[in-house]
Amino acid sequence: MTRRIVLALLALTAAVLAAAVVPLALQAADHERDAFVNAAEGTARSVAAIAEARLADHAADPALTFAMLQAARQQDELLVLNANGKLVAGQGTPHVDWSKVAAQAEESGATTTELTRDRVVVVEPVWSDDRIQGTVILERPLDPLNQNIEDLWLYLALLSAGAMTAAALIAIYFARWVSKPLAQLDTAARQIADGELTVRARTGYGPPELRRLAATFNMMAGRLETLVHGHRAMLADVSHQLRTPLTALRLRLDLLAADSGTADADELTGAQEEIARLSRLVDGLLATARAESVTEQLESIDVIGAVSERVAAWQPVADGHGVKLEVETPEKPDPRDGERRPLVALGAGHLEQILDNLLDNAIDALGDSGGLVTVSVASSAAGTTLTVADDGPGMTPQERSRAFLRFASGSAGGTGLGLAIVHRLVTSNGGTIRLDDTPGGGLTVVLQFPGTTLYEGASPAG
Repeated sequence: MTRRIVLALLALTAAVLAAAVVPLALQAADHERDAFVNAAEGTARSVAAIAEARLADHAADPALTFAMLQAARQQDELLVLNANGKLVAGQGTPHVDWSKVAAQAEESGATTTELTRDRVVVVEPVWSDDRIQGTVILERPLDPLNQNIEDLWLYLALLSAGAMTAAALIAIYFARWVSKPLAQLDTAARQIADGELTVRARTGYGPPELRRLAATFNMMAGRLETLVHGHRAMLADVSHQLRTPLTALRLRLDLLAADSGTADADELTGAQEEIARLSRLVDGLLATARAESVTEQLESIDVIGAVSERVAAWQPVADGHGVKLEVETPEKPDPRDGERRPLVALGAGHLEQILDNLLDNAIDALGDSGGLVTVSVASSAAGTTLTVADDGPGMTPQERSRAFLRFASGSAGGTGLGLAIVHRLVTSNGGTIRLDDTPGGGLTVVLQFPGTTLYEGASPAG
């Protein structure tokens, strides 16, 4: 932000300077040039007035001699010619064809001024008794004028540079005044996102709006800390208060089933199944609540290692249902290049929990009729893609639209919490999840995790 503010203010200052200083400099340069030419014309007129007496009576005139000395000091080329074009007095030799310009001046009878690249030439007729007695030719170099104009541009350039420097310093000061509290707020927000709920932003810096924002942020952080701690305490209470009576009720039902007759066996079996379903529901609710309050530090997880481990763990369950589990991973690189495996940044145990829920759902969807579940891993510069596909009955578009909601189960005995847990774990770690149809029938769950890097020498997880 500091860079953008500085560039914006510098651009504005440069535009103002270009709109104001450049025209001012051009106008000042024109004024200097006009003043220089007017001064040369004034000198020529003065010399013409002095030379009038000399040309009339041909007597020596100290004033004319003094004018020649002044012309020498100013490095002027000055000539006084009579009516016949002969030299009466002179200082230096003009570069112009002085005899020609003298004749032109006598013909026109008016002052002529010519401004060349490096000098100004003024030709002034000398009048006496209503006729031209001679001509004064003054040639003055433009070096003093050019030096003055260069000094003017240098002064304005230094002034503009000073203004730009001052604008940059002011912009940096105000940008830091604003951005420093924002950076502190960003740091505090990141720390809270990483689970440090006691972090608070500093409130005594920056403009009043940012101070109020920091105070509001701290209020929000305090309430969030209270809510999270209260939520965790509630989870502990629910875990203790619900699991204990459910376990005791299951034991009593088991005892009743052992002592009951055949007539009551079906009813007790149904009750036991409902107790088991209720236990799974409680466990799912607790898992969902934990997923929603994820604040663990992220770790680099070896995706291929975690997939291989969880597939191996679920293989006996899949065999019991006649389901085949397959794993597809990126092609193994040349051993001479070292082992390269995709890593993702996730909370500890989150990837295992995600895989457990997806594999459980896929095996449950296939039932006892058998089928195929394929777990594939693909890695690129954009991230890692984890796919779990089955060839079961799949889901309708309406079921897919509600699949990540709690209790939205497509099976009679399901709790409807598996995909909800997966969705919250994936999104809380910065990933995305979507449901697609498997070609040929079935459901495909696609997980994408950003920020993956390929590391050499990574060892499998577990």
